[in-house]
Amino acid sequence: MKTIYSFLFLTSILLFFSCNQTYKSDSTPKSADMSLSAPVEQNKASDKELPKNLASDTSGGIFLQGSAPNSNPDWDKKIIKTAVLKLEVKNFKIYSDIVHKAAKQYGGYIANEEQDQSAEKKEATISIKVPVEQFESLLNQLPSDTDKIVEKKITSEDVTGEVVDTKSRLEAKAQTRLKYLEFLKQAKNMEDVLKVQEEINDIQEEIESASGRINYLSHQSAFSTINLTFYQPLPGFVPDNNTPGFLQRTVDAFKTGINFIGEIVIGLVSVWPLWLLIFGGRILWRKRAFAKLRIFQK
Repeated sequence: MKTIYSFLFLTSILLFFSCNQTYKSDSTPKSADMSLSAPVEQNKASDKELPKNLASDTSGGIFLQGSAPNSNPDWDKKIIKTAVLKLEVKNFKIYSDIVHKAAKQYGGYIANEEQDQSAEKKEATISIKVPVEQFESLLNQLPSDTDKIVEKKITSEDVTGEVVDTKSRLEAKAQTRLKYLEFLKQAKNMEDVLKVQEEINDIQEEIESASGRINYLSHQSAFSTINLTFYQPLPGFVPDNNTPGFLQRTVDAFKTGINFIGEIVIGLVSVWPLWLLIFGGRILWRKRAFAKLRIFQK
């Protein structure tokens, strides 16, 4: 009987320990799963708390949806665009009015204008300043279907590096100027004051020069330039690319020779004081020669 009780007691102890080990093994993965899922739940909660245009990744970082990081404004492209356009038009007056209206329409202005008329043609040269974003639109608008494009050329100059470099030097000069102002406060005699003040004046001139250069480049890059030349041919007009015939070249050669002789005559007449001196000198020389001859004969 005692043997049976002992066997039952040992069996119950073994069952107790085995159940305990099973419970521990089952509870450990659950705790691990809870620890792994906690960050995910936290990230989901944080995503709900962020504004609509912000989100967080699984590593906890925050980024702006649908946009890139802001670029350094100092590195915005500064490009100076210049166009040369030469046209042959049918009506000089009408086209001149069209150019002025188009410049105003695209937010530009006439920087310079010259007009000239010869026996062969009426011609005008206009320099137009136009905002860079309207440069190509105005350039394409200027030649109409009835106008003949004689020349068209576009050039671009990137001055971004020069602007950034000048701004950096400007900031460095401004910091140096502040240091010299501190030295000026600490100066103990008039000689030190004058020396420091001279340095400050030199730095101030360099700062103003750098600021002016930055403003100039910024304006040049903000407003592109169109150098427009247009002309209306008159009767007798000969295009530059046409070679005249033999008869025409012969006539031109005679005209050139006559003009050359006329220039020589005009040149000789323009030095009349020299001829007067030569003539007077010759008369004096002949008088002295005759006087010597008479003395020798006596």
